[in-house]
Amino acid sequence: KDMPGFIVNRMLIPFLNEGCFALQEGLGTADDIDQAAKLGLNHPMGPLELSDLIGLDTVLAIADVLYREIGDPKYRAPTTLRNLVAAGWLGLKTGRGFYRYGDDGKIIR
Repeated sequence: KDMPGFIVNRMLIPFLNEGCFALQEGLGTADDIDQAAKLGLNHPMGPLELSDLIGLDTVLAIADVLYREIGDPKYRAPTTLRNLVAAGWLGLKTGRGFYRYGDDGKIIR
């Protein structure tokens, strides 16, 4: 069936968005949220670290396309994500996103 968005993106973006909304709403730190996903969902990395790896600009672009084309609010990008992208904090590729990264690409704790 022809529809906007790859299957994985349609499943992944709501997960990434919810991680960001949880941070935005003060439910925990970035590390708290990612640890919850790793431990509770058995994921190798949480939604915020994964967003940083993908690139926050890329996550935002995909979310915007899905929201525009499908109209479901689960694809609406969080304000925090927009603000990070506007600030040029795009994740691992710029050394800063939800986390700060060293020259070795590892999260600075």
